[in-house]
Amino acid sequence: MKLTVRYFASLREALGPAEAVELAAPATVGALRDALIARGGRHAEALARNRAVRCALNHAMVDEAAALDDGAEVAFFPPVTGG
Repeated sequence: MKLTVRYFASLREALGPAEAVELAAPATVGALRDALIARGGRHAEALARNRAVRCALNHAMVDEAAALDDGAEVAFFPPVTGG
């Protein structure tokens, strides 16, 4: 499935504003995060499991167990963002 992944605050600084990602279905937000971490480099550092990261699916806050659908938009951001 094709997804749009957006990053905000410090994650945006590390990874850029957005990217298109392909992931095998079925998948969850947590599986997407793990796939991005598996890329290594900046993704592994910014999205590491020891870092607090919030997520949203199609503009609604979700936990990592949320199921993904083709064409979904997933956003990752730190727990506190500036305004």
